[in-house]
Order: sequence, then C-alpha cells, then structure tokens
Amino acid sequence: MSKPRILIPRAIFPEIIEKLAAHFDVETNQADEAWSPAEFAKHLAGKQGVFTTGSERVDAALLAACPGLKICANMAVGFNNFDVAAMTAAGVLGTNAPGVLDETTADFGFALLMATARRISESEHWLRAGKWDRWRYDLFASPDVHGSTLGIIGMGRIGRGIAKRGAHGFGMRVIYHNRTQLDAATEAECKARYVSKEELLRTADHVVLVVPYSPQSHHTIGAAELALMKPTATLVNIARGGIVDDAALAQALRDKRIAAAGLDVFEGEPQVNPALLTVPNVVLTPHIASASIPTRMAMANLAADNLIGFLVHGKPLTPLNPEVIAKA
Repeated sequence: MSKPRILIPRAIFPEIIEKLAAHFDVETNQADEAWSPAEFAKHLAGKQGVFTTGSERVDAALLAACPGLKICANMAVGFNNFDVAAMTAAGVLGTNAPGVLDETTADFGFALLMATARRISESEHWLRAGKWDRWRYDLFASPDVHGSTLGIIGMGRIGRGIAKRGAHGFGMRVIYHNRTQLDAATEAECKARYVSKEELLRTADHVVLVVPYSPQSHHTIGAAELALMKPTATLVNIARGGIVDDAALAQALRDKRIAAAGLDVFEGEPQVNPALLTVPNVVLTPHIASASIPTRMAMANLAADNLIGFLVHGKPLTPLNPEVIAKA
C-alpha cells in the first residue's frame, strides 16, 4: 500500500523530514527556493498533506487546485495564512502549534521591551557610526522599566508570561486589556488589573501587543490610539503584522508623539514600511520571537505529529476546524 504524499514547501530541520519520511512520501524544498502561489499549487497538486510554516497562503483558489488535499499543518501558533472557512467548506483540516512557544516568546517580548525602552539599538548604531567621543549626563537617557506601568493588550498565555516577568521580576504595575477579563485567581498570579483599552493607552509607560490577527484586530493601534499614549511611552508588537498601522507608527515616532517602538512583526512582511527604516527610535527584528532552537524544534514536531496523527491515525492533536474530522 502506497504512503500518503505530503509537501514541505520550506526548509526545515532534517530530523523532522526523517520523522515524516517514515510515514509519508515526502517532497521537500530544502534549498528554500521562493515559490510563487502558482508554483506552490503546482507542487501541492496530488498531495494529501502539507507542512506549512505560517507564510504559505491556503485559500479557496489553492484548495480548488488541490482537490486531494486533506490537512494543512501549521508550524506556527498563528494561522492567518489559512482561510479556515474555505478549508472547512473543502473538507480540509487545519492545525496549528499552540502551547510550545509561549515562554520563549514571552522572553523575547520582554527583551524587545527592554531594548526599546533603554534605547539599545539606537545607541549601538550611534556608537558604530563613530559618534562617541565623550560621556555626557543625558547620553541616551531613557525612562525606567522597573517600577513603571506595563500595559498588555491581549492576555493569553504569552501575555500572561510577559505580565509575570514584569510584575515579579521588575516590580512593574501591570494593567491589561483583553476581549474578556481574566478570573480573579489568574489576575492575582499575574498581579494584573483589567482596564479599558483607552485607559491602558493613556496610563501605561510601556505597551505590549500580544493579540491574534483577525479582521477585527486589524490596526488595533492606529493614529488615534497612538495619540492617546504618553509622549514618554514605548510600544512593542510581537503579535502579528497588521495589528499596528505601521505608517501611522512611523509618523508618530518621527514626530516624537511616543518615545520609541519595538517591532518583531510588520504589515506585508518580509517587506517593511520604508518610513520605519528612517527613524532612529525603533528596534526592528525579523519575526524571531519564537526563534530558540528547542522551541522551533517543538513547533516543527507538533506540526509533524498533527500530520501523522491525522493521515495515519485519524486523530490530530491541535485541530482548528475539528468538524472536518468527523467527515473524513
């Protein structure tokens, strides 16, 4: 009996390919060539499964071109590359990788907050340019992090991890806004207080965004929201591109309406709004918040286990549209 056929359209750990090859006929792209949507569809034709990294778009057009497809297993926790409604209509299961990257991403979020607040990138660029000729009392002076007010928009597992780091490690006053208020025990554990979005923006010294992307969360932070923030405040986005209006943020940074920003995600990435590249008071990183070797391996293993679980055993671990399973 022939093995199910799957596609891995991006370079991935060799150990993951070996693991999947024990169960499937695997086509890979270890050269990590950039495929157009049409090329992706061509390679996916005739496959029953695909291991996606979060950058491959799965929509109605792709599904129509690949009628034998049964599962798309995302290595990422976010899945805005999936049109889940179209996948469900086509009888294609989607899975993601929640729970395995929370602490690593929270570490990075706090590191980005620190780098942003303490002007680390800005001062390093200045030093590398040979501009440091003497010490001065106000040289790259910045707001404090310890004892300040941390505002978190999006209080899921990663948001709670950042809250704990701020409250317990740096003595920060933590306020948060979420679609629903947390239970009292969780608030106490995080030392966090629920407030409206407007109060958070007006009050926080440092704002961190950790909300999933959806049409409803598009431009959660735009010009109006930036205008509410303190001129000494910082903004950090480790959520998804599109949560922030990058053009409005670049203008606010240029006009010093807020002190600084730290961004790991961007609208239209890997392209970055050119205006963000010309302002000094922003820290930019290329979507690497989960990029520790153990965490990326755990993410890849979970995606692989979802492919094996569904195509071999009929039991995926983290389904996004479980109603498809009953029809399989």
